[in-house]
Amino acid sequence: MADMKSLQALFGGTFDPVHYGHLKPVETLANLIGLSRVIVMPNNVPPHRPQPEATSAQRKYMLELAIADKPLFVLDERELQRDMPSYTAQTLKEWREEQGPDVPLAFIIGQDSLLTFPTWHDYETILDNTHLIVCRRPGYPLEMSQPQYQQWLEHHLTHTPDDLHTLPAGKIYLAETPWFNISATIVRERLENGEPCDDLMPQAVLNYINQQGLYR
Repeated sequence: MADMKSLQALFGGTFDPVHYGHLKPVETLANLIGLSRVIVMPNNVPPHRPQPEATSAQRKYMLELAIADKPLFVLDERELQRDMPSYTAQTLKEWREEQGPDVPLAFIIGQDSLLTFPTWHDYETILDNTHLIVCRRPGYPLEMSQPQYQQWLEHHLTHTPDDLHTLPAGKIYLAETPWFNISATIVRERLENGEPCDDLMPQAVLNYINQQGLYR
């Protein structure tokens, strides 16, 4: 029975390209709170950012290369099948409907995303369907922009990872994960300037980028 209810987590992003700043904090997180499965979901058309440089197919393939030897991760392509902007709230609602009402589900975000979370489309429905696990940036204050959002955060906050495993949804957990000063922007700038990126991403991903002439 425990297996039926084991916590599943979803980790979305543009992954343009995928790098260690995506993978390593989540691997640490899995060890910290006992996650056996993280579903990686590349966005197709992110509603609130510039469009990706690599195609959907290229970003998907880079992710497949990055997680090939990491059994923790599985890839979910559903957002790539859509031609229109993907809203997280809608995707998480669908995921909940597929999994049924009792399975613990969580959505992994970074601290910067939590701070802007109340601007997301239908943000208040997200905790109806999943928990939020926030990868904290050490030393960064966590203060929401407005008092009502701070109250919202405190109302849902838990300091006990067990809550994530026993309740289906509704909690926010702040995880102390390591911070890697890597962003896709830094990676793309280094690639453009012909600087080495071996320390930023798995070698298989870098080989593919070079072979495809991406981000030049």
